Amino acid sequence: MKDIVMTAQTTLANLDLTSSELTGGTLAVHSPIDGSLLAEVHETPVSEMDAVFARSKAAFKAWRVVPAPRRGELIRLLGEELRAAKDDLGALVSWEAGKITSEGLGEVQEMIDICDFAVGLSRQLYGLTIASERPGHRMMETWHPAGPVGVISAFNFPVAVWSWNAAIALVCGDPVIWKPSEKSPLTAMACQKIFERALARFGDAPNNLLQTLIGGAALGGALVASEDVPVISATGSTRMGRAVAPIVAQRFGKCILELGGNNAMIVGPSADLEMAVRAIVFSAVGTAGQRCTTLRRLIVHNSIRSELVSRLKKAYAGLPIGNPLTEGTLIGPLVDEASGTAMTAALEAAKAEGGTVSGGDRVTEGVPAGVYMQPAIVEMPGQTATVKTETFAPILYVMGYDTFDDALELQNDVPQGLSSCVFTLNMREAEQFLTAAGSDCGIANVNIGPSGAEIGGAFGGEKETGGGRESGSDAWKAYMRRQTNTVNYSAELPLAQGVKFDI
Repeated sequence: MKDIVMTAQTTLANLDLTSSELTGGTLAVHSPIDGSLLAEVHETPVSEMDAVFARSKAAFKAWRVVPAPRRGELIRLLGEELRAAKDDLGALVSWEAGKITSEGLGEVQEMIDICDFAVGLSRQLYGLTIASERPGHRMMETWHPAGPVGVISAFNFPVAVWSWNAAIALVCGDPVIWKPSEKSPLTAMACQKIFERALARFGDAPNNLLQTLIGGAALGGALVASEDVPVISATGSTRMGRAVAPIVAQRFGKCILELGGNNAMIVGPSADLEMAVRAIVFSAVGTAGQRCTTLRRLIVHNSIRSELVSRLKKAYAGLPIGNPLTEGTLIGPLVDEASGTAMTAALEAAKAEGGTVSGGDRVTEGVPAGVYMQPAIVEMPGQTATVKTETFAPILYVMGYDTFDDALELQNDVPQGLSSCVFTLNMREAEQFLTAAGSDCGIANVNIGPSGAEIGGAFGGEKETGGGRESGSDAWKAYMRRQTNTVNYSAELPLAQGVKFDI
């Protein structure tokens, strides 16, 4: 669509991206909305990576000694600049990731929220004071900046995940090297420009606190392998995590992995079905099923299964599918043709395993030239291999259960462990779901879907989801190193555990 390209050019200019940065490069950027060519950007040569690491190390030496509240001031200014650029950056997220307008703007709001959180955190990087068994001694722990942090982000949340990491890392004293998805480089380039606006207002920060790498997997490989980058935060597929983790472990680096999610909702017989339907529909089809926390498995008590599925099919039939920039659209495109192919293949596999598929067809009429798919509801006889495999598309597998213990078994019997939820008005079920014998996921909710984690809580999951935590709570500790200190303020030198060593 010519109007998308023309509007995008104005927005890119508003975000300080120049014609020379957007043309003549080797990486073509197409909008999933209609396939329009948005830009041809220049890729970072792999040969420059040693220089990138050297610049980040130099920035670290200066930034680590800046008082944390002063570092927080930079993030406060970044939050202000994001507020000013919210409309432009939100629009760019929609064009580059195919999100509906409210979701594009919502992603930028999430960036603003984490900046607010990080500013307060800059005055709360607390250690402990610890009682010593030795007279005249004091023990404590101190948290220090870890060093340059590498951030590898995915296309589906092209800017929010970076901000979760960057805002926290920077107040913790760490420079950031960012490798965004090659499917969404423009939003990353825009964030770099917005960050530079904040830096200009801040005044005395070292150069190269944020460096953005544009290109393919070779750049990510160099970042992961570098001993100059002690912390790697990587968001993506389980396959990517299996490749990243051993490399970082071999050099004794630290990994924050946010990988696959195969999230389930249990709907009990006492559930408020009207509320459950609204939660299910948004959680299963929002962002065209391309969220880490998308609802993919629905585990319903057999006494209400037929009624709930009927309500869902009716709701699905009225969902507006099309150009995400059009007001009223709720489902936009998949990111590319490969995603559409993967969705079709998963539905065929589910059929072969005895599933009954409703929806899931390609939409070609009344939509732009992107990959638009009907959301699918698949009634399954059990939790098959296909159900246990995450497909990044709007597919909802429905299974029944008789006892709550059976439901929990189904919920936990997948390799992934990101998010989970239960809809019930039964207090015992709700509380059991949140116990050690309940959900085994990093996120467990009651009477709310698995999507939409707020930044105040730590975000992440268990098992093949990777075990990492980002954003709120005490996730900041992953970006720092802990040091235990003992201070002897006496004139004696006693040893611990009653050891005697007189000389």
